Amino acid sequence: MTDVSYRPPSRSRGARIALRWGLYLMLGVFAFWYLLPLFVMLTTSLKNLEEIRSGSLLALPREITLEPWKTAWSGACTGIRCDGLQPFFWNSVMLAVPAVAISTLIGAMNGYVIAQWRFRGANLIFSLMLFGCFIPFQVVLLPMARTLGIIGIAGTIPGLIFVHVIYGIGFTTLFFRNYYVTIPAELTKAAKIDGAGFFRIFWSVFLPLSLPIIVVTVIWQFTQIWNDFLFGVSFSQAGTQPVTVALNNIVNSTTGVKEYNVDMAAAIIAALPTLLVYVVAGKYFIRGLTAGSVKG
Repeated sequence: MTDVSYRPPSRSRGARIALRWGLYLMLGVFAFWYLLPLFVMLTTSLKNLEEIRSGSLLALPREITLEPWKTAWSGACTGIRCDGLQPFFWNSVMLAVPAVAISTLIGAMNGYVIAQWRFRGANLIFSLMLFGCFIPFQVVLLPMARTLGIIGIAGTIPGLIFVHVIYGIGFTTLFFRNYYVTIPAELTKAAKIDGAGFFRIFWSVFLPLSLPIIVVTVIWQFTQIWNDFLFGVSFSQAGTQPVTVALNNIVNSTTGVKEYNVDMAAAIIAALPTLLVYVVAGKYFIRGLTAGSVKG
């Protein structure tokens, strides 16, 4: 009896190669499109003002100069501007590092409790914290300003740390809870049988297993806190402003001639920490996201 079942024609080797190179070409076009603004920023920051006015936006600098970078960082007075990013950059460092550490630790503890220590109302509490992740920044501005005033830390870096810790707890709890539910409950039971208590189980059992999700949380929180502008401009004052607020002040300066090279250098300096974090730990970020995606 003749076999009349349909067999799709096999794709030739040439067609597979053409398809692969077509895919590479499409990805290259998208990469070029998204990296073009960064290229323009970098090249413009290395040009002097005369070359910017007379040359092409996409042209490489004829003569490389680092003066815009020096002005953007140190704020050397040129008759046009006397402000730089240096003190505000370190303000952001002093803000982001403790805020990330505190919110990550609290989120790990919350996720551990909700995922492994079952108690009445755990799901309701988690749902409310999850709801807090979707509250817009603008909604909490007035209540948060009032709270900071009552506590006595309004307009200070500790006040900004407090704001970012509170707003980030919902996200960090979500990350750690979804990761910890994938860890077998038998580990907790075995530790209890061995006499370990609440904190001993957390520090000795769960925290050593949490490196993938810790990386995810740290990258997420650091990026959100470092790039934040609304909280920084709302809850800071002169001397305590983060780098994003200082960058806005530099770019929107209307005194004298517009220094586009300094503006571009300042933007790159402000973005460098988050870029470096993703370059160094980007692959761990993806691994950490997928680590808690499947329970088992």
